[in-house]
Amino acid sequence: MPSRRVALITLGCARNEVDSEELAARLEGGGWSLVDDAAEADAVLVNTCGFVEAAKQESVDTLLAAADGDGPAVVAVGCLAERYGRDLATAMPEATVLGFDHYPDIAARLDDVVEGRPPEPHAPRDRRTLLPITPVERQGTGAVVPGHRGNADDWDSGGGGVLSVGLPGRLGGPRAMRRRLESGPVAPLKIASGCDRRCAFCAIPRFRGAFVSRPPAEVLEEAGWLAGHGVRELVLVSENSTSYGKDLGDVRLLEGLLTDLTRVEGILRVRVSYLQPAEMRPSLVDVMTSVDGLAPYFDLSFQHASGPLLRRMRRFGDGEAFLGLLERIRAGAPHAGARTNVIVGFPGETERDLELLEEFLTAARLDAIGVFGYSDEDGTEAADHDAKVPEELVAERVERVASLVEELVAQRAEERVGEGVEVLVESVDEDEAEGCAVHQGPDVDGTTTVRLDGRPVAVGDVVSARVVGSSGVDLVADAERR
Repeated sequence: MPSRRVALITLGCARNEVDSEELAARLEGGGWSLVDDAAEADAVLVNTCGFVEAAKQESVDTLLAAADGDGPAVVAVGCLAERYGRDLATAMPEATVLGFDHYPDIAARLDDVVEGRPPEPHAPRDRRTLLPITPVERQGTGAVVPGHRGNADDWDSGGGGVLSVGLPGRLGGPRAMRRRLESGPVAPLKIASGCDRRCAFCAIPRFRGAFVSRPPAEVLEEAGWLAGHGVRELVLVSENSTSYGKDLGDVRLLEGLLTDLTRVEGILRVRVSYLQPAEMRPSLVDVMTSVDGLAPYFDLSFQHASGPLLRRMRRFGDGEAFLGLLERIRAGAPHAGARTNVIVGFPGETERDLELLEEFLTAARLDAIGVFGYSDEDGTEAADHDAKVPEELVAERVERVASLVEELVAQRAEERVGEGVEVLVESVDEDEAEGCAVHQGPDVDGTTTVRLDGRPVAVGDVVSARVVGSSGVDLVADAERR
């Protein structure tokens, strides 16, 4: 049978990006060729996001656009598809809806779709009562020895640079694969899936399942493979990275994994995202602020700063405790990067609660802050809370806090003028290079433009520079003379 062609569209977070690369590898292994142009495809696979209302709407709009006219078959996967299943299929007969349980044999399921045998859409289930979705099957081939060069030839791999772990005939298990869809020097690496926390506003545990850590050997193996394909910075992703290892019997396993990842040859920087402030133990802070090659970068989901409101959210801490954590971080790494997301308008939020949030954000000196207005999410505790803040007032508060945040992060960037920075180059244009300094998370926290003054650099290099200016969260720096 001639190779079938599929266009893959990814929406949402970096965790979805990894899922798409695993889906891409499985599709290629099942005889499908990936194409960029949907008009040339037999099927369009949309990896949807179901996190908040705006993300859901973007997913629906993308599916409708892909299904416009007599084009390829349209298939929805990802969080929106898993979360709503049969309801989404009923509302959008233009698309076939597949759930997480279809991922292991996704190529065969797409075969069914284009041949007119679409699978029945699943009924949404609370995945906390099921076996959780693991990032890959647990048939790892062993650890990468720290310092080992992760060349592509060292792995069982298919065409196009496909990582295969646990190939049939080697360990007898199913394949767990990944195919890079981007060629840049930065790549996400999933260390865990699911979440055991029960935040009142969040539905993620219901459709992503309970927390499951990937074994360290498997993570190290994939890191080596990524290094062999040109990756120089690893961005570790999960629903809650600070929980890594607790299900493997060692709550401090993350500290050792981080250190080992910095020793994988070819990897210049390791960055951790999705940190839970209540789980930031002193040993983890110490490692993240002292180990060479590990970015002192703290992606901390504070969500708010009012203690009583945080308890209502089923979370811990308050503004004073959060400032204490930032103080400990900066004692170990004075120029550490720190970012957060906050929710305004949560049920029961008072004017005083909002003032406490504003006071905290002003004192915290954060590099990046995301501001979200509360909205009810199906199946969450908060959806049944009383004392709902009117939508118009939520919108006003979002605008108020967002305006403050814009000013604060610009001030923080100005504070960095004069600092020395190490910039991982992601693009070069004549006598300028652009990339992220240690305190800037790729794609989310702004960039640094380095004026090279004739210095030759290439994508993937790390350039030492001195910050000379800022614009919003973005920096301008001059390359240091050798």
